[in-house]
Amino acid sequence: MSTSNFTRRYRGPRPLADFVAPGISDLCGRAGFSVVEVVTHWDEIVGPDLAPRCIPLKLQWPREDGAAATLVVRVEGAYAIELQYAAGIVVERINAYFGWRCVGRLTLRQGPVPQRHAPPPVPPKPDKAAIAAVRHEIGTFEDEALAESLAKLGALVRREQRGG
Repeated sequence: MSTSNFTRRYRGPRPLADFVAPGISDLCGRAGFSVVEVVTHWDEIVGPDLAPRCIPLKLQWPREDGAAATLVVRVEGAYAIELQYAAGIVVERINAYFGWRCVGRLTLRQGPVPQRHAPPPVPPKPDKAAIAAVRHEIGTFEDEALAESLAKLGALVRREQRGG
């Protein structure tokens, strides 16, 4: 059996991007993205600080052969200055990710950026009886705010250890 037959039959876990990329490739092609990974791996390319605040809109390819493209990015108004300051680094990261100089510069368009990641759920607060029990066990502290915080933390840890 050849290795290519083996890889086709292998049914192990695959990255989600393998399934998403073919489905959005037509849409991305209309926006000038010949390489879909600019969109699907945007968070990895620009980093966790900027990724939630900006999204790539389109790649504008110049008419001359061999010239680098301009990446048009929508950015939230307050973060436009930060992205403008980091534009050189973002361009370097994109080019390093693809291994060739495909993007020469960024053009920023201010506007709302849709939220792509749901905020983490807020855990329910521990009940007052659990806090009081831990507070009694840890004893007295000079700083009451510290004692209260430690008691809340202890009650949360106990709840997690009990499974809920």
